[in-house]
Order: sequence, then C-alpha cells, then structure tokens
Amino acid sequence: MGRCDRLRTEIAVYLEDVGDANTLEILDHLNTRFRWGATMNQIGNVLARDRRFSKAGYMEGLADSGFRQRLCIWSLVAN
Repeated sequence: MGRCDRLRTEIAVYLEDVGDANTLEILDHLNTRFRWGATMNQIGNVLARDRRFSKAGYMEGLADSGFRQRLCIWSLVAN
C-alpha cells in the first residue's frame, strides 16, 4: 500500500456520498476521519494526480482573515 492510498480511497468514498466538494471540505473530512490527518498540500497533490478526480469548478469568497480565497470544487470522474 502506497503512502497516500488510504487518503485516495477515503476521498473517493467521501465524494461518492456527498457528490461535489471543495478542497477545504475534503481536508476537514480527512482530518476528522483519520487520527494522523493530512495537509492541504497533500490533498491538493492527491486530487490533482489521481485520474478518478476532476475539477468541477472554482468557489470564490473571503477567508476569515479578510483575504480573497479561491477553492477548487472536485468531483468523481464518471466511468
């Protein structure tokens, strides 16, 4: 089992249940689901490099600090 295989399968299961989700929602789910958690960089790399996931769009808004925040919305690729 590779380094990120558990993260990949859990993200796939989460997106099957929820449908589309942004990167922050996926990160929050993984950090509550697993004891060791994950970083935003890990999640971004896993989502970008796995062919099961595709970008469905972007979501823009303001972060708590007042800065503009742009998050990717991810979905499962239909087989």
